[in-house]
Amino acid sequence: MEDFSCDTIRNFSIIAHIDHGKSTLADRYLTNTIERKESGSNKQVLDKLKVERERGITVKAQTASMFYTHHGRTYLLNLIDTPGHVDFAWEVSRSLAACQGALLLVDASQGIQAQTISVFHIAQERGLKIIPILNKIDLPASDVPRVTDQMQSAFGTLPEDILLISAKAGLGVPDVLKAITERIPPPTGNPSDPFKALLFDSSYDRFRGVVSLINLKGGTLCKGDKIQSYHTRKKYEVMDVGIMHPEEVSTSRLHTGQVGYVACNMKQHAEAHIGDTFHRVGETVEPLPGFTPTKAMVFAGVYPVDSSDFPKLEESIQRLTLTDRSVTVQRDSSTALGQGLRLGFFGTLHMDVFRQRLEDEYNANIIITAPTVPYKIIYKDRTQIVSNPTDFPDVEDTRMHVVEVQEPMVKASIIVPEEYLGEMIDLCTLHRAEELEHKFLDISDTSPRLIITCTIPLSEIVSDFFDRLKSRSSGFASFDYEDAGYKKSKLAKMSFLLNHKAVDALALVVHTSAAASIGQAWVKKLMNVIPRQLFELPIQAAIGKKVVARGNLSALRKDVTAGLYGGHYERKMKHLENQKKSKKRMKRVAGNIDLPQEAFYEILSSKKA
Repeated sequence: MEDFSCDTIRNFSIIAHIDHGKSTLADRYLTNTIERKESGSNKQVLDKLKVERERGITVKAQTASMFYTHHGRTYLLNLIDTPGHVDFAWEVSRSLAACQGALLLVDASQGIQAQTISVFHIAQERGLKIIPILNKIDLPASDVPRVTDQMQSAFGTLPEDILLISAKAGLGVPDVLKAITERIPPPTGNPSDPFKALLFDSSYDRFRGVVSLINLKGGTLCKGDKIQSYHTRKKYEVMDVGIMHPEEVSTSRLHTGQVGYVACNMKQHAEAHIGDTFHRVGETVEPLPGFTPTKAMVFAGVYPVDSSDFPKLEESIQRLTLTDRSVTVQRDSSTALGQGLRLGFFGTLHMDVFRQRLEDEYNANIIITAPTVPYKIIYKDRTQIVSNPTDFPDVEDTRMHVVEVQEPMVKASIIVPEEYLGEMIDLCTLHRAEELEHKFLDISDTSPRLIITCTIPLSEIVSDFFDRLKSRSSGFASFDYEDAGYKKSKLAKMSFLLNHKAVDALALVVHTSAAASIGQAWVKKLMNVIPRQLFELPIQAAIGKKVVARGNLSALRKDVTAGLYGGHYERKMKHLENQKKSKKRMKRVAGNIDLPQEAFYEILSSKKA
């Protein structure tokens, strides 16, 4: 590795909207630079997770080092393949911190999408050299001139700078490798400076503990060196060091500008802080800027189906968060579900992928509550952030001294063909969107496209908004959003009562304008999943002391008159009255309804009421 000085190193990332061909292009690079995997069920090189192969999306940024010879000189190319969905934007931002350039990939058949614009601005803010690329030019539906005009108007790129490729067919890929070596600047750093490295990713190995991915900003790191964390001040001995090629390849040392892994007997997951600076023991260095702390936008409770599995679940989540540091974790408990954890995510897809990874990689059998968002409760003397509906106060109760309630808002961008404009405006209005604006993104004879911007409550898009968006636009719309702060709103806590007793795990925070319809929908759903009792069971949705929806689950009734033949009708009435009195007494004495875990799972696993 000492043969590769800074001027022969190129650190770059691939950024694009979801399904524009990032992983296919990354695999094509690796096909040309390393021996491709020929056996096994996963023919892709960088999409290693089962959830990635099943869903066909990238959810975890992956690093790979390649060797490429250009004009008789061998270059070390460090590639980071990033996710494309808006829920994994922090993965993209974190990966770009270790790069000097980025390949901006655009599908020639779909054109610029919402996330394309978002990732472009992230790369531009970090000052990276951006290489624009048009992918899938071999498809019959591709329209190179139209998409070229889009990129020129949206990003200010010159048509001659745009590379035309087909990653799947291999067309134009050598030109991209050539452009990487010629256009992307080498990393800066002096090999004679003290050792300093940025920790930008980590994973857990059951034998070696925490394995960290680092980018050397100065000096050299060798096996056996004593290093120290600037954040925790803990000291470690380097047991192994190397590059990802794309699997771990030990090199015994890393030099300035290079990207690789380091195993240093770090046992606790909490010691690996993303954005931390490593340096040699006894040396003083200035810490690197690091990363902005993550801000979870969606919260959900995770509980084991068997309460005795909680310690195992907690350990599994701690290890999984090593590879997904954007997830926030805190302990939680519920009278109905027992002890669990409350997790914070960037979005509902992020939550669903995390759940699937828990089940696939750790065989966890879990229940996840309905997703909620953090609300800001302003009291007379303090302000509190509440993400659990159970802790939401009764706003109408004057003893609580609640001044106002604020909900998180997001600035949404929707790119859609012109013929679906009416459907999109109707959908946004239905979900309480404000400040609706639209303008033409491009004007063509066939299908002009518009970009719609609006401010919409985050709680409205964490349920089924994305599904409805795709349904109403026939799959042509793309969606992106960013945080837009908090805004005052009329919200209330909806509780569900079984036999007049509240079940805390089913509580919701709803807007008062939709309280009746949501209450009726959930009561109807509960009536379908709760097993019938030997007495009539009232199911109620209430806001404070006001019941907004109700349903009665009829009792299981034994035919007590089946053995009576003939005689006066009063004989039958006597048996029926005795049965009625017994059921009333049973309801009073044994009226506590314990929802079975299967009912909870069926209620909470579905996406909408």
